[in-house]
Amino acid sequence: MKHHDQVADAFGSTAAAYLTSAVHASGADLQSLAATFAATCGNAIVLDMGCGAGHASFAIAPHVREVVAYDIAPQMLATVDAAAKERGLTTIRTQQGAAETLPFADGTFNWAVSRMSAHHWRDVPAALREAHRVLKPGGRLRFIDIAGIDDPLYDTHIQAIELLRDASHIRDYRADEWIAMLDEAGFDAQVTERWRIPLEFESWVTRMHTPAERVVAIRAMWTSAPDEVRQYFGVKDDCSFELDAVMIEGNRRG
Repeated sequence: MKHHDQVADAFGSTAAAYLTSAVHASGADLQSLAATFAATCGNAIVLDMGCGAGHASFAIAPHVREVVAYDIAPQMLATVDAAAKERGLTTIRTQQGAAETLPFADGTFNWAVSRMSAHHWRDVPAALREAHRVLKPGGRLRFIDIAGIDDPLYDTHIQAIELLRDASHIRDYRADEWIAMLDEAGFDAQVTERWRIPLEFESWVTRMHTPAERVVAIRAMWTSAPDEVRQYFGVKDDCSFELDAVMIEGNRRG
């Protein structure tokens, strides 16, 4: 099975869980998105790349002309469609595809956003080049994702934990990696926020349908991790822990 198929399969089967997940459905970053678009003229066309269950799209939709909720998993898009109708969000439309190959004309969008998706993308630089292409001159970008960590010890542990929990995981990128990739793709970008996300272990693995043997492996990794790793991630007795998150904003050059 190729990676794109693996992602579509993994998140297709978990779409309903992600729609109702408190971790994904709430947060100051969603409030920030809503506030940003509430302050615009209301005529923006927005691309939500890797929309998942649609929470970013739902926050933005009341304040813009159109949001295209774009994802590789058809079942996720069906979940977004149903939830948008239920909430009366008529400005949302869905489209299926991979982030690296956007089926849109040059200069279609005013904004590109992504929330908690890019760590699954096969080729982030290619996706960012595509985002640059489909944005209008002066278009804006806001990406929110789990962050990699500068300290190699901590970073190695969290990447391994993420992969054990979800085989479609590729990489949580560090802030400096994000800035470099965005610069190469033609964006002037900066980190605007960092925060921690607390994760309750049992719901975290249940949401992803993590196989039992991998759950055992994750618990073993956390239990045997060096003290400084456990302290950094705030690992509790039940293996609940905290992740780093980052918000990066950019403007399209040219």
